[in-house]
Amino acid sequence: MGSGFDAHSTADDVLAGVDLTGRLAIVTGGYSGLGLETTRSLTGAGAQVVVPARRPDTAREALDGLDGVEVDELDLADLDSVRGFADRFLASGRAVDILIANAGVMACPETRVGPGWEAQFATNHLGHFALVNRLWPAIEPGGARVVSVSSRGHHFSGMRWDDVHWRRGYDKWQAYGQAKTANVLFACHLDRLARDRGVRAFSLHPGGIITPLQRHLPKQEMIERGWIDEEGNVIAQEGFKSAQQGAATQTWAATSAQLDGMGGVYLEDCDVAEPAGADDERTGVKDWATDPEQAARLWELSAELTGVNAFSPRG
Repeated sequence: MGSGFDAHSTADDVLAGVDLTGRLAIVTGGYSGLGLETTRSLTGAGAQVVVPARRPDTAREALDGLDGVEVDELDLADLDSVRGFADRFLASGRAVDILIANAGVMACPETRVGPGWEAQFATNHLGHFALVNRLWPAIEPGGARVVSVSSRGHHFSGMRWDDVHWRRGYDKWQAYGQAKTANVLFACHLDRLARDRGVRAFSLHPGGIITPLQRHLPKQEMIERGWIDEEGNVIAQEGFKSAQQGAATQTWAATSAQLDGMGGVYLEDCDVAEPAGADDERTGVKDWATDPEQAARLWELSAELTGVNAFSPRG
């Protein structure tokens, strides 16, 4: 596209001159890492931001001093919690202009949630799927943008259709890859379903950033991967972004007029990504993450698992 931004741009850069007064955004996980920087930048541009958080007290402490923010409780791994948050928000009668599905877990030990679901797929994808569908009565009237934060991790694995919950041979990185692929497929299909109603969806890779997302990784593993040194310092030559730079692409996706009339695309470095080649492990989007048939299949599976589908007659 040639957006004028790049890997070094920050969330504040992409919002320079943008007035979000009167707009309402929901940012899951908007109190830590990229989410916190996203919340700071959106409120700085005048938006009201609702931050659903698994740890509301921690969120309020992290967001203390920011105007235009409210915190509510939400555990994406618990569908009753998702329903509770959505019901409370809908009862407020407000419309959603921006929803950024930012929260997530990465490379955690094998963990089961709900009815035995694999935690990364359940938290990163199914929780956000249920949230968007339950909030649909507030999303549609605002002609909102829905931003699904994926990552380069989607290169690690496509959908494991015969065993999406990893009941056999759990691999923490491939399970993360499947969850991130699901984030892209979700945005693709949501955009197909919602574009005629004025709602557009995007997915993205924010870049490599050292944030609390790495909390499940042993220090020695991060050293071996060349991310940090023995003292825990980030190794700059590995191309890591700052949190403000990492928040730029999702902020751009949520607000940029350059994306008007577009949707269903995967973004990186504040621009539309190229398709990834077979041997490309660092940039671009894999074809398995943008396949419309797989996107539709995932939507139906997710609706079956969560029991909610805003686009079916039964809702």
